[in-house]
Amino acid sequence: MACNSSACQSNCYRNQDDEATVEQDSLRTNKTDRLAATYGDSGDTHLCFKCKAKERMSSSEEGDDGRFCSDCFRSNLFAKFRQAVNSNAMISPSDKVLVAFSGGPCSRVALQFVHEMQVKAHKNFEASRDRSLHVFGVGVAYIDETSACPIPLHEIDRTIQTIQSVVSSLSPPIKDLHIVQIESVYSSNLSDGREKLKKLLDTVSDVTGKEDLISHLRMLSLQKIAAENGYNRLVLGTCTSRIACHVISSTVKGQGYSLPADIQYVDARWEVPVALPLRDCLAQELNMLCCADGLKTVELTKTSFSGINDLVSSFVALLQEENPSRESTIVRTAGKLTPFNFSRIPDLNESNGVPLATKRRQKRNNFKHVNSLSSETFCAVCNGPLNMSDVQTLRSFEAGQVSSILAGTCCSSCQFQILPKDSISQELLLSLLPPSMVARAMHGSPSNSNSLREKIQEFLLSDDEVES
Repeated sequence: MACNSSACQSNCYRNQDDEATVEQDSLRTNKTDRLAATYGDSGDTHLCFKCKAKERMSSSEEGDDGRFCSDCFRSNLFAKFRQAVNSNAMISPSDKVLVAFSGGPCSRVALQFVHEMQVKAHKNFEASRDRSLHVFGVGVAYIDETSACPIPLHEIDRTIQTIQSVVSSLSPPIKDLHIVQIESVYSSNLSDGREKLKKLLDTVSDVTGKEDLISHLRMLSLQKIAAENGYNRLVLGTCTSRIACHVISSTVKGQGYSLPADIQYVDARWEVPVALPLRDCLAQELNMLCCADGLKTVELTKTSFSGINDLVSSFVALLQEENPSRESTIVRTAGKLTPFNFSRIPDLNESNGVPLATKRRQKRNNFKHVNSLSSETFCAVCNGPLNMSDVQTLRSFEAGQVSSILAGTCCSSCQFQILPKDSISQELLLSLLPPSMVARAMHGSPSNSNSLREKIQEFLLSDDEVES
């Protein structure tokens, strides 16, 4: 029973409305106290959440730009980059790194951060007494896709000039710039390669398949540049936003089995391992960093293919507008898929010159390397791992037929979107593929597997010996 006394300290005289008012006042007071503790007695909510000294980059409360000032924002992005590099042993002092540079914001930031790591390592080298420290080398590669996509000549010239200006403006150590046409995957004879490339793309009727094929050829071009010039690491500027689109599009195209191979920090199924140090950074963040730091970028006006990839990009962009964490959520969800064994850089030992701090960090993160690649079978076109059903289909094809060799070494997605339906067109497509793709197809063909088994037959155990 309420005492109705104003001097009562037990608050028993208050009714439910009064209690609700007290609760709201308490919450408001606690929020004010937290703001005061965070931003000081002035209660200025426009100050940086981290340093509490400078104003935020934007007034929005969403995203890092709405929480940090420009300096802390940049520091936070570089910390993500450095964490990815160190935790996954992407770059060691004895490496020679090739950075793929398209001129866009993502690859521009990747180049800038790799350059800053190299400059710091070079300063440590100069500060050392015995000059025993190594400094990793850096090169830059740009793939000219004019032969694959109709691009105005003046735009290509402007892009190349900008890329040359960006690379030359970087402080020492000097970086080699490799500007290579995409048709160079065939041979040094560019005119012949250009003709073959056009015929190859004409044989692909599916819009999405043609776009994916150009992407595969771009990777082959980068691999060729790296192998011919002695690079042992390939760094791409692929970010969270790009990976999120790839996750959805790969799922739609039926590449769910090979999806874990494309979204890891490291992909060592290639001759030159591929590293994605910006995997945890959003495209919006990288764009803002380029604007804040004045990093020069340039992008070509490419013809839209209006295929699955473009539709998915528009869909993910719409999701990101509704909820700024959607892209990160997609990537984190896909990251729960079991990775392949080749999603590691192999042969981590003392001779690689890996710093002790990196090894300790890997041990703390339960990071393990493998000394060899797994026995996966890969698609002849996209180099994606094949699942058991695809492998069984591969073995069911008759040996000796060129069309069977091509169809039997491709994943279901490439068979549906890139390969022609009739055998004559398949033979034509095989004759127009770059030598590296043809070699991959022949290596994974049933006839090659049977011939290899015949050569090592005497060294294989029989079924009776296995059971015993």
